Amino acid sequence: MNRNPIIPFVLIMVFGIGLIFFLSFMGLENRQERAHGGEGEETDNALLEASPEEIYQQAGCINCHGANYSDGSAPSLIGVGEKYSADDIKDILTNGIPPGMPAGLVPDEKLDEMAEWLLTLE
Repeated sequence: MNRNPIIPFVLIMVFGIGLIFFLSFMGLENRQERAHGGEGEETDNALLEASPEEIYQQAGCINCHGANYSDGSAPSLIGVGEKYSADDIKDILTNGIPPGMPAGLVPDEKLDEMAEWLLTLE
């Protein structure tokens, strides 16, 4: 009786497809953790106790807006009060602005304080 030579290839294909699905679902489950740098709850607690300037640095705002609030790839934060109200700023911090400004970088408890601080930047 001759063995079918295609069976090993079919088994490898089925195993590969199963592995792709498994890794995809693992990635979906961990997307929130990866979005916050893998630090999770510790980061949230640190941000709750931080000042607005510390939140700016710890939440990653400094990466796009720059160290001087205006020298990054994102729009300048200096004079933001001329363009946006405090409620507008809180909405942006909560929901983000596609494609570049991510949502939820500032904890809800700190939105008012962060908005007021941004309005004072000159």
